[in-house]
Amino acid sequence: MTSVRPQENLNPSDIAREQFNIAADLLKLDEGMRAVLSVPKRQLLVSIPVKMDNGTTKVFEGFRVQYNVARGPAKGGIRYHPDVNLDEVKALAAWMTWKCATVGIPYGGGKGGVRVDPHLLSQGELERLTRRYAVEISPHRPAHRHTSPRRLHQ
Repeated sequence: MTSVRPQENLNPSDIAREQFNIAADLLKLDEGMRAVLSVPKRQLLVSIPVKMDNGTTKVFEGFRVQYNVARGPAKGGIRYHPDVNLDEVKALAAWMTWKCATVGIPYGGGKGGVRVDPHLLSQGELERLTRRYAVEISPHRPAHRHTSPRRLHQ
């Protein structure tokens, strides 16, 4: 007879939430503060079209999470990985929030992610991907969609 073992939950967002609940219990956080701090402030999913070196256009999926901005702007970089997903980015943004608060840095927690294997891109493709990602997650996109990146930085 084959025994069935329960599968361990390796969802990073669930792990971060469980860790938060343990800390919140130890700190005796009231329910209102617990409710605010247990979920991300903002979550964004974007499509990122990039012109590849061979002339084709490829569309990548990107994420940006601002977990908490009460202490200041959301701090956190971009993770480039073929398996990155929203749950992972949420967890990384939560952990950045706790790290900044723990050591007294006046930043909130944020994180970005792009589903791509960066080792398969040329330096130019990775640069174009990163620049387009920044445009896509920007809260104030240019009104004219055909504005070149060079004009955006003038």
